[in-house]
Amino acid sequence: MRSMLKTTLAALATTAMIAVPAMAEGLTGDLKIFLDTSNPAPRATMEDMIARFQAKNPDLQIETTIIDREAYKTQIRNFLTANAPDVATWYAANRMKPYVDAGLFDDVSDLWKEDLFATKLAPSKAALTLDGKQWGVPYSFYQWGIYYRQDIYKELGLSEPKTFADMKSNCQKILDSGRKCFTIGTKFLWTAAGWFDYLNMRTNGFEFHIDLLQGNVPWTDDRVKATFANWRELIDMGAYVDNHTSYSWQEALPFMVKGEAAAYLMGNFAVAPLREAGLDDSKLDFYKFPVITEGVSDGEDAPMDTFHIPAQAKNKDNARAFLRYVADAENQTIINKQLGQLPVNADSSVADDKFLQEGSPMLNAADGVAQFFDRDAPAEMAKVAMDGFQKFMVKPDQLDRILNQLERARKRIYK
Repeated sequence: MRSMLKTTLAALATTAMIAVPAMAEGLTGDLKIFLDTSNPAPRATMEDMIARFQAKNPDLQIETTIIDREAYKTQIRNFLTANAPDVATWYAANRMKPYVDAGLFDDVSDLWKEDLFATKLAPSKAALTLDGKQWGVPYSFYQWGIYYRQDIYKELGLSEPKTFADMKSNCQKILDSGRKCFTIGTKFLWTAAGWFDYLNMRTNGFEFHIDLLQGNVPWTDDRVKATFANWRELIDMGAYVDNHTSYSWQEALPFMVKGEAAAYLMGNFAVAPLREAGLDDSKLDFYKFPVITEGVSDGEDAPMDTFHIPAQAKNKDNARAFLRYVADAENQTIINKQLGQLPVNADSSVADDKFLQEGSPMLNAADGVAQFFDRDAPAEMAKVAMDGFQKFMVKPDQLDRILNQLERARKRIYK
């Protein structure tokens, strides 16, 4: 088995490459950019990057619009249809499929034939490919895993768990100390999907997980039930913070900052706000999600953030020049250092940060790399399933009803 990040390497040798065009400078006209990077650190990073691009192109009129990340998800179809920018942020894999199928994203396969993309970004090509064509350009990806309060673990004499049994044993000791094992905010649903991704990959393996998300396995399959049975053990222990349906992922951070919860299953983007809230590296650490079933293939979540050119963009040459700048090795080194994430360009450097230094080899060693539940599954299936995950975390006795609902959705959506 090979990871999505590795699958295109073999094909690379036979790829016909086109000479690299000079990095465009001195552009004129307009460039309208829509961003969903509304949180402070990514917003500042994108604004700095656009300022550097503007400095190289002082006669280019750049208009940037930053939309709240959750609002962006509901507005994107409207603005791609009625008020298209020239460049827009979005996500790779199945998450871009509705807009590709609707003819709302521009085919950028021409960019991927250029040397910069064909060589330096080759491992990410599969995640941007649908129907044999490429529909966007990646600028960053990041690991998921469990970020935990190292000082609390030391106080309780705990070590990083290697197995699910270790994880539950640690959890019981944390509960006995009057704390919750994990913080989570499921108000926007997707955080619960992170738990399902890891519990399912560790229970049944990466290949099974991808098969399930591609609609090839019934949700009523006993192997899926085994995943939920493992999840229920944590729920029944009282591992998660109470009233988590009331919180966004950001609103769940204070439980960990204040020491009321010991850990958070999350993407590496959580490190910046945790540090800003006062958790320095002596208090904050990271571990890979533990093994549940010995011998199954090892998968990790590593979502890729991307830029796209809307089909109705008015300034596509300027948009392509901007995407070349986004993909540039030096630029990706700078922005990913600021974001606390991993660059996609092979010539970029990984920042000297302990979490990135742990995450990079972990992803390289994985048998498979998933994009995340709501990027790997069709959007409609992801919505129904994530509703079910949240409901299960609150009312686990309703599992059979939830799985039957998901199975009916699978038969309708994947037909």
